[in-house]
This record gives sequence, C-alpha cells and structure tokens, in this order.
Amino acid sequence: MKMIVGLGNPGKKYERTRHNAGFMVVDELSYRFQTPWKSTKFNGMTSSLIIGGEKVLLVKPLTFMNASGECVKPLMDYYDIAIDDLIVVYDDLDLPIGKIRLRQKGSAGGHNGMRSLIAHLKTQEFNRIRVGIDRPERGEIIHYVLGDFAKAEQPEIIDAIKKSADAIEDATKLPFLDVMNRYN
Repeated sequence: MKMIVGLGNPGKKYERTRHNAGFMVVDELSYRFQTPWKSTKFNGMTSSLIIGGEKVLLVKPLTFMNASGECVKPLMDYYDIAIDDLIVVYDDLDLPIGKIRLRQKGSAGGHNGMRSLIAHLKTQEFNRIRVGIDRPERGEIIHYVLGDFAKAEQPEIIDAIKKSADAIEDATKLPFLDVMNRYN
C-alpha cells in the first residue's frame, strides 16, 4: 500500500491558498478516481483508491500545517506503511510557480509542515513532490503563502497540480527514482 500525503490547512478559509498546494494534488487524485473523503480517528481525512492494482491511501492532515506529523505518523503505524511507500506533496517557495520537483530525501528547507513530518517520522529520507508557488517580491511570507493564487497564476498552478497527480500515478507502477527522472 502507498500513502500519499498532501500538506495544507483545513477549512474553507484556506482552501485555495498557496500553502494548500498539497491538498489540491490529493484532491485531484480523489476527483480522478471518484473516491470520497472520510474522517479518521487520527485527525485527518483519507480516501482509498486503486491505481494500477496498487492500493493507495490519500491523506489530508487536519492538524494544520505545522503539526502534520501528528496525523501522518499514527496513520503510517496503523496501516503498517513503510517509509519507502510514503509520498508527501507540498508547496515550495523556492520553485517558480507551476514547477514541480521530485526528491527522495532532504531537509525541511524552512517548511514547517515538513519539519513536523521529519520530527515525527525521525527521518528526512522519504519521497516528496514539491509544487512551486514562487517567493513574493516583497512583504511577509506568511501573508503570501496564506493568500490565494492570482488569476494570472491559475493556469500554471493547475498544470502543476495535474503533473504532480500524474507523477503519483506513475509512482504506483514504477520505482520513484524512475519517476523523478521522468518529471524533473
């Protein structure tokens, strides 16, 4: 079984914000496969689907971004998910808007959701897909990431969400390194 975690913040207020790019990707997969979201006892939402014969559990932590690990680690333990079968999707300020980057390991890079995951999982070595949201020219980062995408940015972010979902589908059939080489 694979576990795909999209990072974001719960609630209507944050639904279309830059910081919710991870939620948007798992929502795209849920939409493609017409699978409903269900609440869990681990403070998250899950959706189960089959891709190419592989069972996949989509996860949206409801702990808010900075405490994502509090949902993910107990779910991994409950479903006995190996670290190699985890893929985390999240927004990245250091990539241009619409660009995606796949990695097998790395630091949190200043991302509090990733910092929480790394602390709870006790490793930096897990698969991830970073979705570029760009960095603001000026102003506070917090207002930027919690702001909605501009109308002009919509085509690029929609494309990145679809490419990320395609990469996840491929990762259920191919080794993650092969998928990295295809999408990076």
